[in-house]
Amino acid sequence: MKNLLTIILLCFCMFSSSLKAQEKTMSMEEARKHVFPALVVIDIQNEFLPYMSEADRKTAMDTINSAIAIFHEKKLPVIRVYHHDVERGPHPGSEGFEFPKTVLISESDPKVIKHYPNAFTKTCLDSLLKALGANTVILCGLSATGCVLGTYFGGTDHDYITLMLKDGLISPKSEQTAVIREICSGLNCSVVRTMLNRKP
Repeated sequence: MKNLLTIILLCFCMFSSSLKAQEKTMSMEEARKHVFPALVVIDIQNEFLPYMSEADRKTAMDTINSAIAIFHEKKLPVIRVYHHDVERGPHPGSEGFEFPKTVLISESDPKVIKHYPNAFTKTCLDSLLKALGANTVILCGLSATGCVLGTYFGGTDHDYITLMLKDGLISPKSEQTAVIREICSGLNCSVVRTMLNRKP
């Protein structure tokens, strides 16, 4: 009798665990159906670009422009993030502060100015994303090992689905960018296009 009770209890526990796992899977599937992404373009400012790997720059800038074009086409948010160090600059209004003119941003794209590596720290980024209805952030820009990485963890801490645009990352050294691509969740531009073209 004791053995029978033990078996029944064990079966109940296994069934209960199975239901919980199924509920979790279902909620994740539901979440995937309601993904609303924003592209966050970080610190590709004239002041910083010359210090970045030339190999990274060419590929990444082309990829970032492609991603911006896709998001504009789909009428999805593109958020521009600029770094400002009060003591060392670059300062708003200067040429060094701006993105290169070749970048396909629009003046209507929301702009966030940050003073810390993590773009969520003491900025309006979180409230802006919530106001836009975004639950997913796709990050690109520089540096992959600094501000982009800081913002990646900031997005996770704020409960966003946070992804790197893998070919849209720039670092002082290409091998550093490769490490970030390896250790962080991400996707390439063609996957972004496919994802956004997919019918609900």
